[in-house]
Amino acid sequence: MSAPDTTSQPQPTDALAHATPTFTLLRALSVVSAVCGLIIVASYLLTLDRAKDNRRLASERAVVKVLPNAKTVKPFLALANGDIVPAGEGDPPTGAIRFYAAYDEKGRLDGIAAEGAAKGYADIVRVMFGYRKECQCIVGIGVVSMRETPGIGDKILTDKDFLANFKALDVQLNEDLTSLANEVKVVKHGTKSQPWQIDAISGTTITSRAVGKGINEAAQVLLPRLVPKIDRLEKP
Repeated sequence: MSAPDTTSQPQPTDALAHATPTFTLLRALSVVSAVCGLIIVASYLLTLDRAKDNRRLASERAVVKVLPNAKTVKPFLALANGDIVPAGEGDPPTGAIRFYAAYDEKGRLDGIAAEGAAKGYADIVRVMFGYRKECQCIVGIGVVSMRETPGIGDKILTDKDFLANFKALDVQLNEDLTSLANEVKVVKHGTKSQPWQIDAISGTTITSRAVGKGINEAAQVLLPRLVPKIDRLEKP
């Protein structure tokens, strides 16, 4: 009896030899991907606290800009159920609005600061606005972040006529304290006739409207929760 012919059948060692380069490549890619992932996660965790501190400092600087008498700034949350509580660490509960109570050198409540945001020409325009209960009005604004066109959109920071809109912008509530008595609106440059209107910057209408929309939307939600309980914030 003759021996079986095995010349046409691939040997296991040959198959393994052919598979090895692909397997080695996949294994190497897996290792590289895992290492890159660990580096990214580690970098994120290492910089997370610093990023939070930077955001906090930026917000506090913006508060002092819109309420120059502030010596102490305390963060609070206006909850969806109407409660006002100190802001803790971590993300706020769903529906909560963060705001800042600013106190003068004698510990008296100087005003409230909060953020408003809306889409501008290039990106989201985020502004901080200051509110005082005595006049029920906004008394100043500052930019938290924006990427508008230099020389055009950034006029909201330098145009004196535009900034004058926020010396006493009317945001008083209606009789039942459920919403603003009058919606904050941006109007064509030179046509402002009401204290709740914002006179737009000529040639920078989109950015001007973003500021107005951001303030209006934030105030419409925050102030009905805040105003009825603002006396609770009189002492820090």
